Amino acid sequence: MDYSLKWLNDLIDWLNSLIWSPALVFLCLAVGLFYSVATRFLQVRHLKEMVRLMFSRKSSQAGISSFQALNVALAGRVGVGNIAGVATAIAFGGPGAVFWMWAVAFLGAGTAFVEAALGQVYKEKLDGQFRGGPAYYIEKGLKMKWYAVLFAAVTVVATGALLPGVQANSIVSSIENAFGINPYLSGGVIAAVLAFIIFGGLKRIARVAEFAVPFMAIGYIVVAVIVMILNASEIPAVFSLIFKSAFGAEAAFGGMIGSAVMWGVKRGIYSNEAGQGTAPHAASAAEVSHPAKQGLVQSFSVYIDTMFICSATAFMILVTGMYNVTPEGKEPIVTTLGAMEAGPGYTQEAVESVIPGFGAPFVALALFFFAFTTIMAYYYMAETNLAYINRSKRRIWSEYLLKAVFIGMIFYSSIKTAGLAWALGDIGVGSMAWLNIIAIIFLSKTALRVLKDYENQKKQGKDPVFNPKEAGIANADFWEKEYQYEDSRTVTIAVDGKPLDSN
Repeated sequence: MDYSLKWLNDLIDWLNSLIWSPALVFLCLAVGLFYSVATRFLQVRHLKEMVRLMFSRKSSQAGISSFQALNVALAGRVGVGNIAGVATAIAFGGPGAVFWMWAVAFLGAGTAFVEAALGQVYKEKLDGQFRGGPAYYIEKGLKMKWYAVLFAAVTVVATGALLPGVQANSIVSSIENAFGINPYLSGGVIAAVLAFIIFGGLKRIARVAEFAVPFMAIGYIVVAVIVMILNASEIPAVFSLIFKSAFGAEAAFGGMIGSAVMWGVKRGIYSNEAGQGTAPHAASAAEVSHPAKQGLVQSFSVYIDTMFICSATAFMILVTGMYNVTPEGKEPIVTTLGAMEAGPGYTQEAVESVIPGFGAPFVALALFFFAFTTIMAYYYMAETNLAYINRSKRRIWSEYLLKAVFIGMIFYSSIKTAGLAWALGDIGVGSMAWLNIIAIIFLSKTALRVLKDYENQKKQGKDPVFNPKEAGIANADFWEKEYQYEDSRTVTIAVDGKPLDSN
């Protein structure tokens, strides 16, 4: 170890233990449970509606379509956490961590609806495009400008510098493992391609995500299904192992309940982002007639991320037995892969054990698409919050500075250790989650009014259109200007070519 930097590692570890205390784990689960109950489990009731709305392709000069917004949000959700993160959860929390990832995803679907709907309610049109997210709904909904600026600043740092490193590091390490390519070379190529995309703005990011996300998700799930079919006899035992380990009923993992919950929730939030405050940025950019529409779409994206893609990784690893389990600070329990560091290598070994010669390059390619699209989404989030900070007076130099720092961090993180990248990423995720979850708790009344208004209009057979005054919501400036609702409506009638106003 470089002892000159030991103080820095100690500081990072201390911050992580503070931010990711049991209090945050409990808060994430409690808020997800609260919104699930308060919305009468909309994640189940409106499942059909979620799928229907997901494919809307209505867009405009200012906004992207619901489908594009879904894919930009999925680009943020579906990343290295779906491959390396699942492996890490199993390595430190045991197979039971997978159950808690499912639990936080199911409950998180309710949280995802709330934050996405709020993002839509309080969005703005800045520089010709829709912008929104926690900073916007904190300022307008809670009327706490200082808190909004704090969230925006934390998010610029987290998504602009801390979180992208995890994705870049995992891409480079998997490419090196699969093809033996030098990290400096692959890191440089990634940084260059990324620069081309982010300089094209949201529209270019959305177009790339619209193509890459469905392609990568479907391809990955197909391979996972093949691996599971070839190990079909192990599937019942794996289900049993997951559920027993989650509640300490499995002898080998009996003392790991706390670790299973902690790592399952921690990696679950990192992957599906429910409550983290990242997904509302893309949700706010969608062109929809009612905020609840994009809220429901974002709820379904949590299912896609965790129930489909994370589960695919977990089952590939568990049915093949290609994993280690070493609780933090304790002796190893499972050592199938020897001294291999927890990460994409677990998934590569799992596929390789079934399809020799295919596993390493396939997972490297899948991880490239997963992580690269996430990096794009992170840049958009950082830019959106910078736009919020600068909205009173646009500062072009700050946008170019953000791009330079972002691209520089991608290259730097590509050649650093995975442990440092994950630690910094966890600090970024946790900091945003604390600030955002507290905000949406106090905005619950607004979110529930949005859902009630949507459901009432659906019962009347309407295609819901949002009128903030009728819904009893204040400061929804964009929607008020868009539809110009008034308490006393005026109908203009032309008589002999002359307008006549009548109530």
